[in-house]
Amino acid sequence: MSIKNIELVLTPPEPHFVGDGFRVHNFIPGGYRTDMERMNPFILLDYGAKFYFPPSDHPLGVGVHPHRGFETVTIAYKGRVAHHDSTGESGVIGEGDVQWMTAASGILHKEYHEKEFSREGGELQMVQLWVNLPAKYKMSAPKYQSLTNAQISKVTLPDEAGVVEVIAGEYKKTKGSASTFSPIHLLNVKLNKGGKADFSFPETYNSALLVLEGKVTVNGSEEVPANHFALFQNDGETFDIESAEGAIVLVMSGDDLSEPIAAHGPFVMNTRQEILQAFEDYQKGKFGYLKD
Repeated sequence: MSIKNIELVLTPPEPHFVGDGFRVHNFIPGGYRTDMERMNPFILLDYGAKFYFPPSDHPLGVGVHPHRGFETVTIAYKGRVAHHDSTGESGVIGEGDVQWMTAASGILHKEYHEKEFSREGGELQMVQLWVNLPAKYKMSAPKYQSLTNAQISKVTLPDEAGVVEVIAGEYKKTKGSASTFSPIHLLNVKLNKGGKADFSFPETYNSALLVLEGKVTVNGSEEVPANHFALFQNDGETFDIESAEGAIVLVMSGDDLSEPIAAHGPFVMNTRQEILQAFEDYQKGKFGYLKD
């Protein structure tokens, strides 16, 4: 198998607020080399690097908003986030947990700092990915996969190198905990000091990693510091990461859907007409009702 090399390493873009509760760096869509088409099925990556929120009696967050045509994957590293939606689902995403929400045909959704976390204040660190749905599934029924850290499959690396949490896909023959609509690997890699891990994905898959803690050396040569994003070329299959000091790294790889993308705001479909239909359905109340 040949080596999968890094195409580029991105420094964190200037942060912006989503609502009043989430300070994020937007890596996808970025420039033309990290746009939706280049990274499909990963069509958005908002990274909330560590940020301290002071105590508040009013939970900060994002008010009611619609989604259609994709899935949102929220991973909590620090802090706690609560959510509600128009299907009646609600819950709390705690440290180490993952919420995989399939918006599909349409949902109204809001997310905000969990009540006690808001009252106490503290550091928030999170990732939210938007995962595109194949055209044939875009109008399927909404659903949730709420995965506590205890429910997520884990692979212990040899030589006390660390652990790989297999959120989706597969690692070393261990299946991921989340079900997906297309081939996707999503791995939370926690390396100890001096730890090393290797990976193998098809060369045609769009692959990348985000370093959340520490720094890593990829393929023994290229360093990726904390809060940086590395995009891999679509050649070769294998790569490895090593950290002298210990690190937390989110690794993602997915089969390119090779379908047209029409996106506007909270809707991601295949044609402009489908986007117009999404707005019409939303205005007609077909996404349900949710109090702000």
